Amino acid sequence: MADNKNLAKMIIQHVGGKDNVRSLTHCFTRLRFVLKNEDKANTDLLKQTDGIVDVIQQGGQYQVVIGMRVEAVYTEVMKRLDLEGQPVEEEPETSESKSLFNRFVDTVSGIFMPLLGLLTACGIIKGLLAILAVSGLLTETDGTYVMLNAVGDSLFYFFPIFLAYTAAKKFKLNEFTGMAIGASMIYPAIINSITDTPLDTLFAGSIIESNVFLTFLKIPVVLTNYSSTVIPAILAVWFASIVEKQVKKIAPAAVKNFFVPLMTLLISVPIIFIVIGPLATWASTIIGAFVEVLYGFSPILFGAFVGGFWQIFVMFGIHQGMIPIVINNLATLGYDTIFAATCTASFTQLAILIAIVIRTKNKRIKNTATAAIFPAIFGITEPAIYGVTLPLKKPFIISCVSSGVGGALAMALGVKFYQMGGQGIFSFPCYLNPASGDFNGIWMSVIAMGVAMILSFVATLFLYRDTTEEKTKVDLKETVAE
Repeated sequence: MADNKNLAKMIIQHVGGKDNVRSLTHCFTRLRFVLKNEDKANTDLLKQTDGIVDVIQQGGQYQVVIGMRVEAVYTEVMKRLDLEGQPVEEEPETSESKSLFNRFVDTVSGIFMPLLGLLTACGIIKGLLAILAVSGLLTETDGTYVMLNAVGDSLFYFFPIFLAYTAAKKFKLNEFTGMAIGASMIYPAIINSITDTPLDTLFAGSIIESNVFLTFLKIPVVLTNYSSTVIPAILAVWFASIVEKQVKKIAPAAVKNFFVPLMTLLISVPIIFIVIGPLATWASTIIGAFVEVLYGFSPILFGAFVGGFWQIFVMFGIHQGMIPIVINNLATLGYDTIFAATCTASFTQLAILIAIVIRTKNKRIKNTATAAIFPAIFGITEPAIYGVTLPLKKPFIISCVSSGVGGALAMALGVKFYQMGGQGIFSFPCYLNPASGDFNGIWMSVIAMGVAMILSFVATLFLYRDTTEEKTKVDLKETVAE
């Protein structure tokens, strides 16, 4: 599209030119730049540009919110950065260039962002299969079920390999070495040894009680099934990246091609199994226990807090940092309450958009709200937040309050999140308990969603008023340097 081309030119020009870009990725609605100097970017002009919903500077990233056509714009931008189809390589950063929190957000985003689409797709397949099995339309022995379940399980079972690949790109480790490390963590013989009689038990009676099933050079090795885990693979690749850098310094040029991966694997993998894996597993266990204790203290207050502040987390990109915790909870507890408490957030935005379309006489606001309805149905709320509710302020507050009420109600009704999956209307299968086949979680989530939607819809109808102020967007043809 010509508009996408012009918008790409505009964005590159006003983020300070392609020489100011360190790296670029994208998520469902945003271009995520890491700029060498954010002061060179013309943020005010970008915010006023037609086709750009908003600009967010957070977590060390310069995020240009585009909406549902972000991938097409991303492709056009990458062409003009002369790196079509691959992210721009980041330059080394000093400790002063980013805060610890910003670096954490940037690292988590870089590792998980490439997997989010696939994560959603596989989750939807697993959720639909669970419903089909419980309803009796398919059994677990049917060929159709077996094949589709293999597709849905592929990412989750082999998660350490996928994470090892994206983490290797982030930590500058050879990607294939990273994948080899991830594969070793779920090697069948290793996993099968867990079913043997333990040789010993460490920390008996504590929260991190662990069985020893084998030894390496007579050193006890604490094993766990690393399938579907998150923290161990990421830490393993991070450690291996440090080892690889050191090996490269001493590797003879004549044998460097195989010597570097050989020594990296020989040094890293034993340490990963003996030290890093157990430490990461214990950390995962403690995190899961903490969330469970917090939930146990007061599910209603927990739901109100997470549900009410979720859209603020989305605004600042903090929600990306919670994905590892959610996946960890699913792996250690079998369920998650963080995502369960957010089950109404996108639906309150949807209800408010519908109310504003009915209520407003402002043509620009009506058009923007109408365009944001479709993404909101599928859980993509950035166009709604940045294009409508946040600029209008009061609707955004209504949405947060309604989501808090919905989150508290969901927790009071015992809603739990059992598997990664889609957002919006595709999220409901995630509340089906695959072990018991109980649909109760789905019905309770629908009730919480319905109450939150009604509350936000009615409040918006009564409290929203048009203002005379209307934001003027910049015409691309007038601002893009040809």
